[in-house]
Amino acid sequence: VPRSQFAAYRGRKHYTSQNVLAAVDFDLKFTYVLAGWEGSAHDANILTDSMSRPDGINIPDGKFYLGDAGYACRP
Repeated sequence: VPRSQFAAYRGRKHYTSQNVLAAVDFDLKFTYVLAGWEGSAHDANILTDSMSRPDGINIPDGKFYLGDAGYACRP
């Protein structure tokens, strides 16, 4: 990370990091990966961005994603 961007990539544990969104199926195979977000980015913002991309994560109607407390409850 360029020195000018250190602050944005500093995560909550105060070291330089990246945030990664990954989805796996029931066979534990990766079905989607979005890497490169700043370590300070909120999980819900990354999910929102991913869902708005043409090649982003697709959650079919009637299906759900399971995330930790960093993700917003959404329809």
